[in-house]
Amino acid sequence: MSVEGKVAIITGAGGGLGRQHALLLAKHGAKIVVNDLGGAVDGSGKSDAADEVVKEIRAAGGTAVANKDSVSDRAGAKNIVDTAVNEFGTVDIVVNNAGILRDKSFKKMSLDEWDLVINVHLMGSAYVTWHAWPIMYEQNYGRVVFTSSVSGILGSFGQANYGAAKMGMVGLMNNLSREGASHNIHTNCLSPGAATRMTASVPGSSIDADNPDAGNHPGQVSPVILYLSSTDAPNGRIIQAAGGKFASDAVYANTGIDLGVDATAEDFIENADAALDMSDAVVKTKFWRQ
Repeated sequence: MSVEGKVAIITGAGGGLGRQHALLLAKHGAKIVVNDLGGAVDGSGKSDAADEVVKEIRAAGGTAVANKDSVSDRAGAKNIVDTAVNEFGTVDIVVNNAGILRDKSFKKMSLDEWDLVINVHLMGSAYVTWHAWPIMYEQNYGRVVFTSSVSGILGSFGQANYGAAKMGMVGLMNNLSREGASHNIHTNCLSPGAATRMTASVPGSSIDADNPDAGNHPGQVSPVILYLSSTDAPNGRIIQAAGGKFASDAVYANTGIDLGVDATAEDFIENADAALDMSDAVVKTKFWRQ
């Protein structure tokens, strides 16, 4: 398992999870593009957070360059990839980690708040990956990680925009893992749990992002990124990580019921409980009727 000499783009790497990912991959010999706009949790403002992480990496003997473009801007996403190519010659790894929050119940959420979160998490991840994809395809090697969340996989009150974006990443991963397989491009999802500015900002949270305890430290998540970025990475998997605990998520489906091609609405309603019975459910990688 190795990332030695590989070129990795890590978005949202100016702090929290992204910073830990960047430090760990650099420690193992990857060349890092530290991307971060440097904004607040809600996406507003800018800072030099990316520069500070680059300084840390270089001080430890690693190789890194900063980029401060927004992933949600198409031109910015292209520039992120161009930075990697211009500085290091290629792109081998893309870790889509950038994110913001605009938490509100769906009833109270504005469409602008919906769009902002979708554009950063889902569209931004797609934009950066889209620009890197032809490079990976041509060189017959690539590793892509999308940062999903239990808010999308299971749901979370007040995070409809965030949850939709995070589950959208699972759908994108499922498709790209198939499209890239023939060219040794492996695509996976990470579903993390850690103390960060984002999790600390969730209403009712008692998390201290500046002084996380061992069970909530972002560094406990990054080993999964090292694995998913490596030459030994799996393809098409969702891995949960939090506080030293690791697990895998998957889509399950039951065997269903066959009411025949002449089935009526009344037939289905009468048998709905059987159709919804998950007692025989198994992991599915194909359409449920296959």
